[in-house]
Amino acid sequence: MLTLFQYNWQVREEWLQWCRGISASELAKERTGGMGSFRLTILHIIDVEYSWIRALMGKPDVEIDLTSYKTIDEIEDLSNKLQKENKAYLSEWLQDRENQMVYASWLNQSFTKGEIIRHIIVHEIHHIGQLSVWAREIGMKPVSANFIDRGLANE
Repeated sequence: MLTLFQYNWQVREEWLQWCRGISASELAKERTGGMGSFRLTILHIIDVEYSWIRALMGKPDVEIDLTSYKTIDEIEDLSNKLQKENKAYLSEWLQDRENQMVYASWLNQSFTKGEIIRHIIVHEIHHIGQLSVWAREIGMKPVSANFIDRGLANE
C-alpha cells in the first residue's frame, strides 16, 4: 500500500513543479470539473488525504483553510508538512487493521480502514486525471501518470 502512496506523492510533486510553468492566474482560473482550478484541486487532494489519515489514526479532522494557500511554494510546503505525518502512520500499517472500523465525522458514516486506504489512493489518481485534462486544454503536456520507471517497483 505504501508504494501506491509513494507513487501519488511523487506524481503530486511533479504536478507542483509543472504548475511553476503556468501563471498565477492560470493556476487559479475557474475550470469545468474537479474542484474548479489547478490550485484548488491540488489543495483538495492534500486536504482529503490528511483528513482520512487523521480519521484512521483516531484523531479529529483539522479543517484546512484552502484560501490561505495561494502560491505553489505555499501549497508545496503544506503538502510536505502533512505528508510527513501521513507517511509516519502509513509506514507502520499492518494488514490486521484492514477490517477495523473508522468513523468519518464529516460523512456521519463508518468504513473499514482498508476501504479508506484504497479510497485515498484512488481519490488522488482520479484528480490527477482531471489535472491532465486541463493541462491538455491549455496546450501543455501533462505529468506522466505512468507507474513504470518511477523506481517504486521494489518498494
